[in-house]
Amino acid sequence: MARSDWKRPAPAPLESGCKRVKLTVSYDGSAYNGWQCQSNGVGVQDVLNEKLSAIYGTRIMVHGSGRTDRGVHALAQVCHYDVREDACSIKDEKVALALNSLLPLTVRAIKSESADGSFHARFTTMAREYRYFVKAKNDALPFDYNYVGLYSRLPDIGLLNSYASVLAGTHDFTTFASSRDQSVSRMRDIYESYWSAVHDRFGNLLYCYTVTGNAFLYHQVRSMVGTMMGLALRGGSCEAFSALLEAKDRMLAGTTAPSSGLYLSRISYDEDEYRWFEEGGIR
Repeated sequence: MARSDWKRPAPAPLESGCKRVKLTVSYDGSAYNGWQCQSNGVGVQDVLNEKLSAIYGTRIMVHGSGRTDRGVHALAQVCHYDVREDACSIKDEKVALALNSLLPLTVRAIKSESADGSFHARFTTMAREYRYFVKAKNDALPFDYNYVGLYSRLPDIGLLNSYASVLAGTHDFTTFASSRDQSVSRMRDIYESYWSAVHDRFGNLLYCYTVTGNAFLYHQVRSMVGTMMGLALRGGSCEAFSALLEAKDRMLAGTTAPSSGLYLSRISYDEDEYRWFEEGGIR
């Protein structure tokens, strides 16, 4: 899909006398009702707005690269905010340090830096990377329940990777879109899609699904993981999985994987990183 077809609005120019600050944060999603401010629970955005407003002495509103659902974690969510240049004497690169002194331990500011008006945390994003971790229920430790997806066993990873390879490329992902998704188009570009065997800090085996794309539909990643895991546990063929994608029928998708295993792991703003995809290259 050509980038010109993404139909993203241009970032609004900075107001006179204001500056833009880019902030990278990590958070434990099990403690929040998702990223976004909501009336029915505390979102990570609420916490950041409150603490940044205290630092600057004026109302701050952060804008994220995208939403994460309740229970979904972030290793490196990116957001930005605009503030008057004379609002605070703290240098932009020192804001993360000041912020961490106020934030709960479930949210950490990794980096803060100056950005110009051409940057927008959401609209200038080139790629989003998610990781999903799964583990066999019988191997679960007390520390796993809010942080991995638990399944009866771990199926053949080669079979899972045969499914994952089907998802790479430009497709209509209607099969894996929630009924609540309001996107005009279900077409998305997937740059990377693969499973790997990893180990937790105690040496126990997990599978990690890594997927990178230009954007994702509501619940898309969790739906893809749940469908792949369910089909692999039944020994379903790669052709069967491909047929599910091509059917564009939400009713054919498997059970959506729990939010606990999903992590927003990286946001890319590098226009050249995945240019090979648009140019028809193969990786």
